[in-house]
Amino acid sequence: MSLLTFTPKGIYCEQGKFYIDPWQPVENAIITHAHADHSRQGMKNYLAHNDSEPVMRLRLGSDINLQTVGYGKKTIINGVEVSLHPAGHIIGSAQVRAAYKGEVWVASGDYKLEQDETVTPFEPVKCDHFITESTFGLPVFEWQSSKTIFNEINNWWLKNKSEGKTSVLVCYALGKAQRILKGIDSSIGEIYAHGSICNIQRLFIENGFEFPEVHYAGAEVEKQKYEGALVLTTNSVLGTNWSRRFKSYSLAYASGWMAMRGSRRRRAADVGFVLSDHADWQGLNEAVKLTGAENIYVTHGYTNIFTRWLNEQGYNAQEVQTEFTGESIDAQSEEE
Repeated sequence: MSLLTFTPKGIYCEQGKFYIDPWQPVENAIITHAHADHSRQGMKNYLAHNDSEPVMRLRLGSDINLQTVGYGKKTIINGVEVSLHPAGHIIGSAQVRAAYKGEVWVASGDYKLEQDETVTPFEPVKCDHFITESTFGLPVFEWQSSKTIFNEINNWWLKNKSEGKTSVLVCYALGKAQRILKGIDSSIGEIYAHGSICNIQRLFIENGFEFPEVHYAGAEVEKQKYEGALVLTTNSVLGTNWSRRFKSYSLAYASGWMAMRGSRRRRAADVGFVLSDHADWQGLNEAVKLTGAENIYVTHGYTNIFTRWLNEQGYNAQEVQTEFTGESIDAQSEEE
């Protein structure tokens, strides 16, 4: 029997008696990162990276039984050697390495290879079996450098400011918002954010992370103060009374899905910035190669296409059905 198996509750280690990112309540859960499709309520015991703790406790409850460890720290669980390694996805994101009697598996969760200022860079981990996402597993997805995208965002913001408009940028509250705040030119003007983003920012700052000052975009703020400002928000509030607090604004999305033709138009956005915290096609292929694994398990995204491609390249690859969602521009609240 394999060290890790795929069950209706999640990725399971029979020898270690633990699950990785389970989507149903279990006794012992190892969590790759704090996004809602990977970190769920109802587990008796949690294990995650140190930097995931603040958001996990915010979302799952301050009283959860959570053990945290640093990257590379080896823990023996019922004879299985377990360690967490940087995934480069969001703050605290990790790959889970599990080894037993010479059999080595790595469950990568979500990841990206491009470096950014908010995360520890992705670390290739040698293994026999590699579990990978394929959120953007098509050749059409080829990211430009973050510097190029942030220059685009800065120029959009400057143009709107010169016209007296508010720049409203839709992004995930956890991950994307922090990356944007680190990458943009905060000297352009005031920055406001939806409450869900402000709450997470406060937690990270309290835990030693540095970010530009962000104001709460509340209804009590006078409308003229929003003129020329940048406002970060999630998709969940668009079309509600929340957006009526701005006199005039330009709407933009920051997402890998903006690379798909028509995505911006379908969402009535003025601008779309192609910025993702997931690996693009080249990144997925590079990650698989760097592991040295022969056996690849493709969990979510373009699983059929990426699996077929990997098999054509000589790997032993197979699709696996999970409840992970990756990046979804139509359901931004899933990764808030």
